[in-house]
Order: sequence, then C-alpha cells, then structure tokens
Amino acid sequence: MSRSPSDPEALLRKLEWTVIRRLDGLLQGDYRTLFRGFGLDLADLREYQYHDDVRHIDWNVTARLQTPYVREYVEDREVSAWFLLDLSPSVDFGSSTVRKRSLSVDFVAVVARLLTRHGNRVGAMLYGDRVDTVLPARGGRRQVLHLMHKLATRPETPRSTGTRLSELVEAALRMVPRRSLVFVVSDFISEPGWDKPLGHLAKRHEVVAVRLFDPLERALPDLGMVVVEDSETGEQLFVDTHDRGFRARFAAAAERREAVIRDAFAAAGVDTLELATDEDLVGAVVRFADLRKRRTQLAAGGALPRHLEARRVLPVA
Repeated sequence: MSRSPSDPEALLRKLEWTVIRRLDGLLQGDYRTLFRGFGLDLADLREYQYHDDVRHIDWNVTARLQTPYVREYVEDREVSAWFLLDLSPSVDFGSSTVRKRSLSVDFVAVVARLLTRHGNRVGAMLYGDRVDTVLPARGGRRQVLHLMHKLATRPETPRSTGTRLSELVEAALRMVPRRSLVFVVSDFISEPGWDKPLGHLAKRHEVVAVRLFDPLERALPDLGMVVVEDSETGEQLFVDTHDRGFRARFAAAAERREAVIRDAFAAAGVDTLELATDEDLVGAVVRFADLRKRRTQLAAGGALPRHLEARRVLPVA
C-alpha cells in the first residue's frame, strides 16, 4: 500500500477497488455483525428454548404463566460511528513508504465507507495539539469524502511538548450524544492519564482502540551510526545501532511501553485492533470483523469458533 494520494475522490476510488472490493468477497455474511446496531424494539414473546439468551427472559410473564418466556426483538440496524483521530506529530512517522498518518486515513476511509454503504452515519473529532475540528455524524459517500478532504488538507501539527490524548477522549465524552461505535485511532504515544477517560467512554459507548505502529518502533536493526529524532519535540540523538547492548535496551524499553499500553487497554475494558505500517489493510479489517463477531457472540452467551479463540487481537473486556 503506497502513500495515500492527496485527492480524496481518487483515494476513495482506489480503496473501493483495491480494498473494499476484496472485503466484499471475504466478509460476506459478516457484514451483519460488523454493523450491528445498538437499539432493540420488542417484537414478541415465546417460550424459552435451549441456547436462548437468559438475559431476554421476561420474569413477569414467566412468574404469571409458570413457564419461562423470552422476549424477541427487532434490531435497530443503524449505527452512529465516531472516529477520534490523533494527528499529533508522532503519527507522521514511517520507516518505509507508509506513514502512520496515511495508514490512519486509509483505515478511516475504508471503515467509514463500509458503514455509510449500509445506511449508517459517521462523524469525527480531529486532534493535533488540541481538538480543533469536529464533524457531526452524517451518512452517505459525500460525508466520507468530506472527512477525507479534512484529513488531506490538514497541515502537519507543529512540534510540541507532547501529546495529551486524554483531551481527545474527554472531548468525546462531552460531545458524542448517543450510544455509538467509537474508534480511537492513535499510536497512543502520549502523556499518561488517558486510560481512565477511555474507560469512562467505554461505559457509554462501544469503543475500539485502533493502535497505529511502525515495526521500527519496537526493534532497531543494525544500521551503524544514525541520528534518531523525537517526532513530538524534535530532540535528536546520535546513536550506534551496531551496539547489541543498545539495541537490546531499546527493545526492552519498547516492550515496557507496550506492556503499559496493553494494561491500559485492559483496565479501560476496550476492544483493541493493531495496525502496522507494513500490514495489508484488508487483513486488518477482516480482523476487526472477527473482533465484532466475538463481541456479538459473547453478548449472546454463545461459544466461540476455535479460530477466533486463538486470535491475538480480540476484545479484552
């Protein structure tokens, strides 16, 4: 996947041809679980059967008739989805042809288009050094193009003293009015303190933490003497990557950071999806469909297929 072109219409056509077209063949019936709504309308009552969700038992009717009865619902299929987009300087990094920022744009475009194709609405909140852009949730292809235009024409965020991701999450707590599917798209390289508001957000909405990363952020190859730069502050260091001890310390520090982020996701109780700059986007979206399928099955009290139990990126709640 090459770097995203600046023309939103051209990029969306490219993604519809190279990604969404492939997903149509791979997902098939999984669209139902991918875009399941949150609202339910009572349709009927019937006697309880084996494997029914016990949470749907109507206890008043059951007590009156002395036989277990369950409620049947008609599902409200409409989903309102929000993308909380971290566009701080650290997402401009990429060790190859794809930066984390362009990976974020492609992921958002694909998922937003899949959602709007099925009659759902999407909105977005953009964060650089503060939340400076809010796009109210609307439907249709035009809304996706509007979001992509905002991302394509947005200048890179100037260097700062660090990212405060908690500000973005707290803004969503105030501004997302109804229960929604919320994607927090970030590399989560931030000042501490974002895990608690993320947990509060997960209590009100269905939250997916979409983690952007580059393989070079986790392990350094032997490149000799190189200059490394902090993308947030611009601070530079001259390091010897030929030194095995230095590479080992770098990998250990990266693993500690990974552990902190994983623990924060677990404490917040959110679903997680990892996107690498060297990864095929189709595989990532299929993984997201599997994640949503597991969420639906867990909510219904059902068992999981074996292939889902073995997946690495799954709900932690």
